[in-house]
Amino acid sequence: MNDPVNSFLTEQDKQFIEERIREAEKTTSGEIVVKVVASSDAYPAAGLLGSSMFSLAIALSAMFVAGSRDMWMFLMLFGVLFILINELLRRVSLLKRPFVSAADMREEVEQAAAAAFYRRGIHDTVDRTGILIYISVFEHRVRVIADKGISAKVEPHIWQEIVDTIISGIRSRRQGAAIADAVERCGRILAEYFPVMPGDRNELGDTIIMGRSFKP
Repeated sequence: MNDPVNSFLTEQDKQFIEERIREAEKTTSGEIVVKVVASSDAYPAAGLLGSSMFSLAIALSAMFVAGSRDMWMFLMLFGVLFILINELLRRVSLLKRPFVSAADMREEVEQAAAAAFYRRGIHDTVDRTGILIYISVFEHRVRVIADKGISAKVEPHIWQEIVDTIISGIRSRRQGAAIADAVERCGRILAEYFPVMPGDRNELGDTIIMGRSFKP
């Protein structure tokens, strides 16, 4: 089964983005981190709901076609279907999406992005100028989190424009180029307020952080 993250970005895309990160950080003392995950949560409740609905519909249809009203047969059929479909939904997470609300996805992405920001030490740079570009594939959502050193100097709509750039690129299937453009834009913003200084060191790695999900 294909990994959604590896399908999202090719090796060429990753190399291109990482090169843009290195180039951007040559002009600033700030740090840019890109994290891409398959999903920000496992959404177990959606799996149970989807399994129940699919199993109920199939079991009822089968009983109708067979012309049977045997309750034990129905329950046995429903149980087997539930187990099989639940395993399918666990392995193919995109099938869960119709059973997850937009509000739940927004909340999970917000929480996972904030957790990644602190877990990766992006909040702990010398001048508090770290920027996280967080992309969650399952939810089709992007978050840009800037530490207080830079966010205090930049209007919030600028970060939203960067988010919109990436989302537009994803929709046109040019996500690699769009993320690279977003990195370059973040680099220009950082360089304007926090240009590179003598003795500056690279506090965070330039490699894209990729994972199946933030939470198991």
